[in-house]
Amino acid sequence: MRTNIEIDDRLMAEALAATGIRTKREAVELGLKTIIRLKQQEQIRQFRGKLPWEGNLDAMRRDQ
Repeated sequence: MRTNIEIDDRLMAEALAATGIRTKREAVELGLKTIIRLKQQEQIRQFRGKLPWEGNLDAMRRDQ
């Protein structure tokens, strides 16, 4: 999809420097992927403590 957006120059420069990414397009795509991943993690967190689990955590930690 082609679109034109205005992005704060200082913000874009910081994003490029922080990530080592070379293009603005890559920076925008990384930002979108990061937002999606964070939202997915947020949805998964709602199940914390609500799913049944059977096992021995100490045994699992010792098993190499």
